[in-house]
Amino acid sequence: MPITAEANLSDLLNKPRATLRLLEDHRELRLHRRDAEDLVLTTAERAEQDKAALSTMSRLFNEMMRRDPAVLTMAINVLPAVFPWVRHLREEGRKEFAAEWLDALSAGAAMGNNAAVEVVVAEWRSTAEIYADPELFARLTRPLDGTDYGPVPPPEVPE
Repeated sequence: MPITAEANLSDLLNKPRATLRLLEDHRELRLHRRDAEDLVLTTAERAEQDKAALSTMSRLFNEMMRRDPAVLTMAINVLPAVFPWVRHLREEGRKEFAAEWLDALSAGAAMGNNAAVEVVVAEWRSTAEIYADPELFARLTRPLDGTDYGPVPPPEVPE
C-alpha cells in the first residue's frame, strides 16, 4: 500500500470524514489544488515522529564525524551513490559539501525547517555543473579585463 493517499481539496471540503479516513491507512494525504501547489496532510503524531527521526539522525552523524574523522571520509566516499554529480567536484569540494550538507541537516532538524538543506544541495550541484563543463569553467575563471562597472545594486527581495 502506498504511503501517500491522494484526493482533491474539494473532496476534503465536501466529504471531510470520508477524505480524512484515508489517513488511517496511509501516512500522508496529498490534496491536489487546481490553482496552487498541492498540500500534504498527516497526523501531528506522525509529523513529530518524522521530525524527531531526522533530528536524531542528523545529530548522530554530526557527533560521529566530530569524534572520528573517518566517518566524514566514509560519507564523502558514498556521496556519489546519493548525489552522482559530486564526481565533478574536486576532493576538497566534496569534503566541504559533505560537511555543509550535514550541518544544514542538523540545523534544519533543530529549527523544524529543512528548506536550507535543498539550498545547499542546489548550490553545490550548480558548482559541480561548472566543473563538469570545460567551456563554462574557462569562461568563469578567466581573468577579468579590469573594467569597473560601478557599484552593484542590492538584489530585490520579493514580497
